[in-house]
Amino acid sequence: MHMADALISPAVGGVMWVAAAGLTVFSARKLKQEMDDRKTPLMGVLGALVFAAQMINFTIPGTGSSGHLGGAMILAVLLGPYAAFITMASILTIQALFFADGGLLALGCNIINMGFFPCFIAFPLVYKRIAKSGADRKRILPAAMAASIAGLLLGAMGVVTETFTSGISELSFKTFILLMVPIHLVIGIVEGFVTASIVGFVSKARPEVLEMAAQTSKGSQGSLKPVIVTLAIIAALTGGFLSWFASTNPDGLEWSTAKSAVDKVLPAPQGQIHSWFSKLQEKTAFLPDYGFKKDKAECDAAGEGKKGNEEQWPGVNAGTSISGLLGGAMSLVLVGLIGFGIRTFQRRKLK
Repeated sequence: MHMADALISPAVGGVMWVAAAGLTVFSARKLKQEMDDRKTPLMGVLGALVFAAQMINFTIPGTGSSGHLGGAMILAVLLGPYAAFITMASILTIQALFFADGGLLALGCNIINMGFFPCFIAFPLVYKRIAKSGADRKRILPAAMAASIAGLLLGAMGVVTETFTSGISELSFKTFILLMVPIHLVIGIVEGFVTASIVGFVSKARPEVLEMAAQTSKGSQGSLKPVIVTLAIIAALTGGFLSWFASTNPDGLEWSTAKSAVDKVLPAPQGQIHSWFSKLQEKTAFLPDYGFKKDKAECDAAGEGKKGNEEQWPGVNAGTSISGLLGGAMSLVLVGLIGFGIRTFQRRKLK
């Protein structure tokens, strides 16, 4: 559900940038009040895991489209909403800057759609009310399912609203919304199962993680190393190996956009601001679309579309593996540094 710059106007993009920046500052301030020493490495490794998980698109039968996990609900349940939002914002920033996944002008929109709605709406208003106690594993599946669906549908509606408020793309509103909602409903169901599985594993291995995320236990002792190591291994395997098996079909947003466009092709905006952001992204994205630049250029020249592996499945590709491992590592480091910085500032303030 990463929006491209072609969908939004500079005005909408700017407003959403400001909103995302404000929520990030707000989350950092709230996080200073609840930061646990053990949360920083957990934030980092979960950031790496979500980055890798988002690389794996799964085919949605009968549609010709695909979907990928958002991951924000996993983050919110295991970290709490504030740490989750900061982690998701960091992941999306890395994806846009270095992998050209989502536009830079649209980055604020993507942070709101994929971070704000799951972390600050679906998690507290849906997940927590169903789950009741964070460690009650019997409630995890229905809570994760309902919250994941709610978060993704709200995000999908956000995409539609931002697109048509911008008024720069010739899309059929009715067709766009009728395609976006059911596609993301299916994605939400899949995400609910994955979220429940990961949260169930953590709740069984270290239930204090859920207590820490819910702020019901700030001082509980016990090493999280086994959980962190396990999640790090899963992240590495997902990004370095399982990413080969991603569906070659366009994701739900790309598919819905193509089906809704008048000419079935969304033209690139010609404005100066759009051009500036496009050129900037070309310079910063050293692994565009999670592959080597030369591979992308060859595929574009051959007319093969966005992904370099569209004619092959699985897409065994060194560029994909390097992207998954490097992107996960970058997410881990950036999120870890942010968490460490917040914790350091908190300690100095307490002295």
